[in-house]
Amino acid sequence: MKLLIKNVHAVDRGLDEITDVLVTDGTITRMGTDIVELCDGDGDRVIDATGLTAMPGLFDMHVHFRDPGQTHKEDILTGCRAALAGGVTGVLCMPNTNPPVDSPEILRYILQKARETGVAVYPAACITKGMQGEALTDFALLKANGAACLSDDGRPVKRAELMRLALEKAKQQDMLIASHCEDLEIIDGGIMHKGGVSEELGVKGMDRASEDYITAREIILAASVGGRVHICHVSTKGSVEIIRAAKRLGVNVSCETAPHYFMLTHEKLRSRSANDRMNPPLREEADRAAIEAAVLDGTIDCIVTDHAPHTQAEKANFTLAPNGIVGLETSLSAALTALYHTGKADLQKIVELMSIRPREILGIAAERLCIGAPANLILVDTEQKWTVDPAKFHSKSCNTAFRGMELTGKVVMTITEGTIRYEQE
Repeated sequence: MKLLIKNVHAVDRGLDEITDVLVTDGTITRMGTDIVELCDGDGDRVIDATGLTAMPGLFDMHVHFRDPGQTHKEDILTGCRAALAGGVTGVLCMPNTNPPVDSPEILRYILQKARETGVAVYPAACITKGMQGEALTDFALLKANGAACLSDDGRPVKRAELMRLALEKAKQQDMLIASHCEDLEIIDGGIMHKGGVSEELGVKGMDRASEDYITAREIILAASVGGRVHICHVSTKGSVEIIRAAKRLGVNVSCETAPHYFMLTHEKLRSRSANDRMNPPLREEADRAAIEAAVLDGTIDCIVTDHAPHTQAEKANFTLAPNGIVGLETSLSAALTALYHTGKADLQKIVELMSIRPREILGIAAERLCIGAPANLILVDTEQKWTVDPAKFHSKSCNTAFRGMELTGKVVMTITEGTIRYEQE
């Protein structure tokens, strides 16, 4: 089967040019101008991509697909459909499912269910058994059965000594630990950022010291054992400063953030909509600006979504609803709107943040736009303006903080292994 993409703006690390791309049987076989190829077989197609941009498929290293155990919110199949609609061809699934991902059986279930989706699904496994924070899981066994990373995301590992042992043991297995940086005693039941807005609304706030403290702890522990650690969903200026200093000192730390942390603030919570609540929460303008600056200067390695589906019924009550928002179908558009269209980042920077670096952090081969590479790529209309309508999402859930917002830039086609998996209607 052949797919010929004509006159596309191809962007990758070291690549930024107008070209044609020929895909034959799932592989990029030619790139250059004025490719003439007979495409008249069954399934062959010629695409006029004038005005469109081709990028390697994105990778989101922080998603929650709720499968097994909470498939009324999302499952692996619907989560992958949402990913494809957002140009995401690979994901790292967090292990706070029901039961948690702490055994070979659950890993095999996830990998088997994802096999035909067109999305490369990499499961993270638990650091502690049952995510209870008491005893470490068998890292070697989990790695042998497909675990790509270790995390108790959704909860921190409460005891510092247990986390130190985990980092030491993970180093022996050459595995990455991703940390949910939150001190639960400091949080103490808070539901949004602790500040002026929480006081006005009369609800209990979450002090930023919770995140800063555990971020510093994880970095100190990783340095003490010569290990590596990944800090999840960075949201505070303090965490940024701690990570930046640690990188200067040579600590093997990487980190991520999500578009809502460099686009929105706790002012959004005046809506009293639980669709604007997530954990960590939206912070203040100084935090937002610090996160944006850290994305641009490379302190923050990658952009993720922390895609966290919940039902409308669960999100109906502002104070009682669970934390989390979906993001797979808006993440690239949000990044283009906030970073590219403001002139703060070019498209190559977006590719680094959303495709190349997350795979590098996990030790996964990068998707590339080059001859001989698998055809795992997306076509994007970077100028298309659209209004976020959650009712049109491919996810089972519609709890997004971007509802009703106009974004600029949209995925129009997602291709994996040479097969068109998503096409904008």
